[in-house]
Amino acid sequence: MGTEDSDSRMRMAAFEHVRRLSDLHDHLTRNELAPGFVFEGRRIPLVNPQRGIFKPRKMQYLLSIRTVFPRSGARVWYDDQREAHRQIFESEESIEYAFMGQDPEAADNRWLREAFENQIPVIYFLGVAPARYLAIVPTYISGWDAHALKARVTFGIPDQVRSEVPQYADERRYALREVKQRLHQTSFREAVIAAYKGRCALSGLPEQWLLDAAHIISDKNEQMGQPVVPNGLPLSKIHHAAFDRHLIGIDPDYRLHVSGRLLDQRDGTILEALKQLDGERLHLPPRARDYPDRERLALRFEQFKAAA
Repeated sequence: MGTEDSDSRMRMAAFEHVRRLSDLHDHLTRNELAPGFVFEGRRIPLVNPQRGIFKPRKMQYLLSIRTVFPRSGARVWYDDQREAHRQIFESEESIEYAFMGQDPEAADNRWLREAFENQIPVIYFLGVAPARYLAIVPTYISGWDAHALKARVTFGIPDQVRSEVPQYADERRYALREVKQRLHQTSFREAVIAAYKGRCALSGLPEQWLLDAAHIISDKNEQMGQPVVPNGLPLSKIHHAAFDRHLIGIDPDYRLHVSGRLLDQRDGTILEALKQLDGERLHLPPRARDYPDRERLALRFEQFKAAA
């Protein structure tokens, strides 16, 4: 069996393993990545914890690249605008990926060049929060510039592995839009839940795996629907549904209101728990700069009153 054929089979096994992990988790952490994957009875790593460009010894070509989202020291990580995120949201077809160090002939950078020259699909572990990643498969190295010390990255059609970089602009734009949507949802959720220390803003429920990040103003609103913490609330699934259906409203003074539709019903403990929120105050995050924006709350509260 040829080396390239073995590499291709191993690569497909890695992709399938990462897709299964992504189906189970909103994001991937060290716990999911460290074990690697098993191919024909052998464990193969997915990443090098110390470096962002990785080729397993048993593979001929590059397997993964990674963008780390570091902690910000005294600052909270979600206060900072990260370059990789900015590029993704502002680009139309592809983004840049910096070389390791200043030597284009260093091993890591040669791996990028070889993946570019041979049209090899790889995994991009995109940092969305400290030590948390989105896995984007397939991703291609679509350019390599020794002078700029940068490679160019193009995303493939989700869940489709091709033998070459998508050739048509509409395919590249579609793939990038899919990445933008995933990044928006995941990074927004991580930031909002982190701001509230992993607790539901209505009930105080402390289990972050049961929480969603709800928009106060929908992201369809270009002026006020941005994915920023003051436009978000961490809500449990049932509270999120009630908020979206205008069964629970929040006024600009952070007071909770329960619709008459719920208040008039008598049917079990869950309903009673929702009704008891009427007149209570929102659980606010520790930092004032993370508080829900009052103007956005006012607009949303008008919708609640109109639906009553």
